[in-house]
Amino acid sequence: MDKIFVEKIAKNIKRLREQRGLTQLGLALEIGVTPGAIANIETVRSDITATRLNSIAKALKVEAYELLKFDD
Repeated sequence: MDKIFVEKIAKNIKRLREQRGLTQLGLALEIGVTPGAIANIETVRSDITATRLNSIAKALKVEAYELLKFDD
């Protein structure tokens, strides 16, 4: 796992989740996982699959590529 790359994705997920006013629980319920799974993604304790990335993007009402856009 490329930790820096995954950290950037995690930061985007958390930022967009908070912008949408969703808690980790709310996002977890929308995509059918536990809140702990969302916490693990956002704190880079676990890697994220393409399928999960797509599910999160849909729940956040963005295209999946938006989670992969970085400032640097």
